[in-house]
Parts: sequence; structure tokens; C-alpha cells
Amino acid sequence: MGQESGRKNFNAWTTKSPLETIEAVAGNVIRNTPFQYRLQVEKPNEKFDFIKPIDFGRTFGTNDHFVAFALSEIIATKDTQIILEISHNDGIRIWLNDKQVYTFDGDQDFKAEAKERDIKLMYSFTATLKKGRNKIVVKSETRKKKWLVFIQPKNATIEFSPVSGLNLGISEMERIDKSVSELTNWLVCGPFIAKDKGLNGIYGPEEGLIIGKTYPIANGETSWTIPKTEIFTNVINPHPLWGTLYNYNYHTAGLAWAMGNLGEKTGKPEYSNYCIRYCDFMLNARKMVDYQYNTLHGFRSVQHHLTNTPLLDFTAAPTLPYAWLLAKKPGAANTQLYKNRVEEIKTYLKKDQVRLPDGTFTRETPEKYTTWVDDMFMGIPFLVHVAMAAEKPEEKNDYLNQAAKQVMGFNRQVFDPTDHLYHHAAYSSHKANIPYWSRANGWGIFATSVVLQNLPTKHPDYQTIMKSYKAHCKKLVSLQDKSTGFWHQILNDTSSYLETSGTAIFTMALARGINEGWIKGSEYEQAIKNGWKAISSQISPEGEVFNICIGTMSSENPDYYKTRPLVKSDSHGLIGVFWAAMEVQKMLDSRKK
Repeated sequence: MGQESGRKNFNAWTTKSPLETIEAVAGNVIRNTPFQYRLQVEKPNEKFDFIKPIDFGRTFGTNDHFVAFALSEIIATKDTQIILEISHNDGIRIWLNDKQVYTFDGDQDFKAEAKERDIKLMYSFTATLKKGRNKIVVKSETRKKKWLVFIQPKNATIEFSPVSGLNLGISEMERIDKSVSELTNWLVCGPFIAKDKGLNGIYGPEEGLIIGKTYPIANGETSWTIPKTEIFTNVINPHPLWGTLYNYNYHTAGLAWAMGNLGEKTGKPEYSNYCIRYCDFMLNARKMVDYQYNTLHGFRSVQHHLTNTPLLDFTAAPTLPYAWLLAKKPGAANTQLYKNRVEEIKTYLKKDQVRLPDGTFTRETPEKYTTWVDDMFMGIPFLVHVAMAAEKPEEKNDYLNQAAKQVMGFNRQVFDPTDHLYHHAAYSSHKANIPYWSRANGWGIFATSVVLQNLPTKHPDYQTIMKSYKAHCKKLVSLQDKSTGFWHQILNDTSSYLETSGTAIFTMALARGINEGWIKGSEYEQAIKNGWKAISSQISPEGEVFNICIGTMSSENPDYYKTRPLVKSDSHGLIGVFWAAMEVQKMLDSRKK
């Protein structure tokens, strides 16, 4: 489960209030979030599980009719046949082990379409690979257009790629120094003037890779070299499994939103300012991210999800703090920029977000259509906060109606009416018994509680939503580990480990229920106190929070959830810890009155 796993037992908080405890965590968050970038050379990863781009234009220019070559090797762990996908402009030839495997003659624009977790390329062809080294040669032409070649294995994805057993690079080529292979996946040669001969002409590099040989071009000589080396920005000291607290994502934005609410509760500007700094930092990063993604082809570069990612994780959810600031602090310095961002995402939800026929948010991964309970948190609180910030009553009512309909839709898809728990996901194509993952249930009850806080009690869906919330609460309490106060990673599987993030969200949701008068304190207060005791036992005096499950895809295999690594201070878990502290504090304060 990772080197940071293993339940802690910090006793320093037994005499501290929940608010005092969480302020230590907030201080640690502020100290460890510089909101600055560093520069680095983009060194290639030879693992061939995603696009390996060749940008001839960045290296040779595009102001004439040129031909150029690229050379590399595909290293296979066994004899295999694979499908390779490709996008390119204009004419191209590709040889694999000296056999031509792909050709295209003509004049065309380059196209590559960003999807939820992958990039769709234009064409495909079959490649037969032998075990070990397989030479690949690309011959490409351009006629004063973008001069690009993208190549990837079929089913390659930006994250969590299922493709394995392949490398693409030059590290095993004879007489190629390591210092060269560390900078590029390809050797390139050109540009050769092609006005007379075109792609069918024979050019010097077709003699092969000859070390120390030059080839004539219009204005001199050329030889095999490396593409233009690019410098990228990156965050500072990212954790290898989850990044940093200022990577662009739904959970870092959710943490910023929680920090803003903590500032409002305590009256301390450093917490509110954190939320504003996060929002401004991401807005200011957009041009840089667009450049790195679309010009430098850094599809896995820092903050890349700010650009062209059609998924709630990277659209509605990260825009939640902007909507909250519009509702709570309408006079903030960048109010108009916040409005522009919120309007952009509202348009995305209307026009581009994938939905089921009844309008419920869904996904195209891992298959079309898969409904994830996580998307309740990814989309529904944003809808509610847009309603809170609305200037016109009809817009407020519209977005509250949308939020309520989403809860109803998700409950039809992923809420088990017998067990009163959320399956992590559900497929449209077939039934699957996907486990009751703890944090997914947390996202579900979190979103439900936000809707119940803001939906008029006379709304036609209010009582139905309240009924499912209460049933969920009752079932959750029955599954709480009685000796520790934690909940298990798989809620109904006591062999799965005890985990902090789900425990925090459940504690928050139960305390909120008492604070709002939805459930009785006599039935739930002890579970809440036990839950907070468990959470606080995982918070160090320095404000670090332990035993948080890292980001998780969906699976029908329970062992997948049981073996997910546990880490410290990941914002996936900090969101719930912050909200648990605020709601438990509110509950305790009400008992003193």
C-alpha cells in the first residue's frame, strides 16, 4: 500500500478543538504551496504507451516544400502484432525493419482530437514486431503547412495507459551516447528541398544511419541530429504519486474552496487569500499551458488538463472556487475573469458534457457510457454555487433544478436501493458489481448534502433526495469500525484497510446532517465523535495528514481498491478533513449554547 501507509496515532490533538487542529493543517498547506514554477528540459520517456511526436517544423521550419526523416527503434518484450495510430500532414512513408508499412500521398491538414483520457489520431496501420529491437524510419513532407507526425499504439491514454511491453527510443542503438538518448526519442535529418522530386525522390538518409556522414542540402550540408530540445515549466517538488497542492485538478481546487470557507469561518484572511491565489494562479497559467500543450506537444506537461480536456474533473469541479468567490466575494479584484471562467464552463456543460438520455452526467471511459459516482462531486456543487451566484431568480431556480435532477439521476444509476450504498461506477452496456469504494460514497453524500443545504424544502425532489441521504447515513454508521472510528476502503469489506479520506467525508456529512436538523444527534453524534477522533489521529503536529488513498480509477476487482497506495497530505483527502473539522466544530459549538 505504499511506504507512507500504516495507521498513525498522534495524540497531540486530544485536547485541541477541531478548528485548532485543522488550522495546523491549513498552515502546512500554505507553507507547502509556493504557486511558482521551475524550468526543466523535457527528457523523453521511452515507454511507448502514448504519443511520440515528431515536430519537423519546430526543428526545420515550414517555409518551403521540404522532406525530412526520423529514425528510432521500437523495443518489444516479445514477438507481437500491434495496431499503431498516426496523424500527419501531407505525404508520408513509414518503414518497419526495412519493410514499408504505411504510406500516404497527398496534401492534407494535421488533425488530433483531445478526448477524456486519450487523443484520437487520424489513421491506423498494423505493425508486426519481433522480440527486441525494431527499426522504424519515417519519411515526411510538408508544403508550407504545420509539419507534424504523431504516432501511438492503439488504446494509448494520457493517464493509466493499458499499453505495456513496448518502448520507443534510441537508447539501444549502436554508437549512440546515453547523453543523446536522454534528450530525444528520435533522430532526425533534413530538410531536403523537394520541389522537383517530392516524396518519391531518393535522399541521402535513405542510405541509412551513417555516423559521421553529411548530406547535401540547398544551403550546405546536414546530418543526423536531434529535434529541437524544449524547456518546460513544472511545479516544484511534486510527490511521485499525486503531484502537488497546486497542480490543476478537481481535488486541489476543492482544497482551495475548503480553505476559502475556513477563512470565512475563522475571519483569517490568509485562508481566504489562499483560495484567491489558487484561482488567479490557474487563470494566469492558461496561456503557458496552451503553448506547452498545443505548440510543444506536452500532453502530459504540468496543468495540461487546463486545455481541451472534456471531463468534469477538469472543467466544472476545478471551477467550483471561482463560482464560490462570485457568490461570497463579488468585489474581488478579478471578479470579471472569474465570471468569464464560470461562463465558459456553463457553456461546456450545456453543449459538450457527455450525458445519459435523462441528462445525468456520464463518461466515455473506460467505456461509453460509464457513470461514476465521483461525478456527483465533480459537477453538482458547481451547479449549486452557480445558483448561489446568480443575479436573476430564474437562473438560480434553473441551476438548483439541474442540481436536484443530477442527484436523482445518479441515484438511479449507482445507488443500490437495497444496500443503500453507492457502487463506484455503473456501465450502460451491462450490469457489474463494482465495489462500494469509500471515497466514492463520500463524493456522493458530499454532493447530496450541498444540494439539500440549498434546495427549497418544497421542491418536488427534496423529500426523495432527503430519504436517500438518511438511508445512506444509517447504512454508513452501521459499517463504521467500532474500535477505531474509521471506515474501510471498501465499505462492506473488513479485510480492506482503514482509510482517512472517506472517513473524513462521512464524518462531515453526518455532522452537517445534525447541524442542519436532518438527522438526530442522539443517533449519530457518537459516530461523528469517533470519526473525528480517527481523523485527528492521522494529523501530525506539523499539520501533515496520513493514510489517504491516492486517485483511483474504477474496477470490478476488489483487490484493485485494496492495493491502492496510501500517502500523506494528498488533497483528495484534505478536502474532507477540512470540511469535517468545520462541521464537527459547528456541532460541538451548538452543544455549548
